[in-house]
Amino acid sequence: MLAQRLQGIPPTIFSEMSALAVRTGSLNLGQGFPDVDGPPEVIAEAVTALETGRNQYAPGIGIPSLRQAVARHQHRHYGFDLDPDREVVVTTGCTEGVAAALLGLVDPGDEIVVLEPYYDSYVAMIQMAGGVRRPVTLRSPDFRLDLDELRAAVTPKTRFMLVNSPHNPTGTVLTAAELDGIAALAIEHDLVVITDEVYEHLTYDGHEHRPLATLPGMFERTLTLSSAGKSYSFTGWKVGWATGPAELVGAVLAAKQWLTFTSGSPLQPAVARALDEHGDFPTALAKDLEERRDLLCTGLREAGLTAFIPAGTYFAMTDVSDLGWDDGTAFCLALPERAGVVAIPAQVFYDHPGAPGAGRHLVRWAFCKERPVIAEGTARLAAADLSA
Repeated sequence: MLAQRLQGIPPTIFSEMSALAVRTGSLNLGQGFPDVDGPPEVIAEAVTALETGRNQYAPGIGIPSLRQAVARHQHRHYGFDLDPDREVVVTTGCTEGVAAALLGLVDPGDEIVVLEPYYDSYVAMIQMAGGVRRPVTLRSPDFRLDLDELRAAVTPKTRFMLVNSPHNPTGTVLTAAELDGIAALAIEHDLVVITDEVYEHLTYDGHEHRPLATLPGMFERTLTLSSAGKSYSFTGWKVGWATGPAELVGAVLAAKQWLTFTSGSPLQPAVARALDEHGDFPTALAKDLEERRDLLCTGLREAGLTAFIPAGTYFAMTDVSDLGWDDGTAFCLALPERAGVVAIPAQVFYDHPGAPGAGRHLVRWAFCKERPVIAEGTARLAAADLSA
């Protein structure tokens, strides 16, 4: 009975592996949700909203105070001057932002260039919109963007690029040269670029995120997506936003109104407060996450895994082929019994995971967990027999 638009799309790997963690009582170092909440004052603002009648529908576009706070955030960090009434829309997390952008903009047969590996919702939503995916692989071990491959992926049917930086799952933060190359190609071929910047504030080792929309000639063709989930450790609130030129933001709203219509009414004033009054929280969070990243990667290496150090996000990748595994999914399915730990196989984020430099042997680990959880997880891995 499944509609054709959903044929061939498997259940999301995150639900599958998190259920495996619960079923086996394993430590979940797979799915990217933190163990600690964001600022208590922001939670208190949500409680106040709940208790003072902010429980009915918010405007579909988002409450004015949150749209204004998003506009101020974009100006403060990146210099954008946005009209909060026309160039900002609130979404139910960045995932709905991606869905609404693709459903609102993509016609059947339109080609979308996507950086691979990719967040799995991209695949599902491109297919539901009738689009054609054109992957460009960030190849291990350095996971850099090959601009020649990017150029080769663009055809006369290409209308969009979907760019994620800081990049999940590799942790790559695109360089100035890579961003310039993307921008030049978009302008040359008159492409619209949809950018997933949900990890915008979570970068390490001096790496800085630069939105594509800040480059010359790019604002008018770029739809920028983000959320409070990762930057403020409220992943379950699912409050995000899309910003950009009015016609692109309007396309998101045109689709969103038929998806969720509105998003978490009592949470919206709380997120507005987070953006306006707790702008230092993401900076402190990034510093703390950098230390937890190092703790995780050291522990993974001590357990015999080849770990790649990410420049951003919540995640680190490892290569399990050194342990004799030729299949990361098989490794992850065996891991709960062997070590009492759950991770995410990266091969599900590739079209052709067995290609050179692709992800058949790669596994993703999350370091957004508390230090004792990371330490216990890596200790279990070190004590286990992980060989194939």
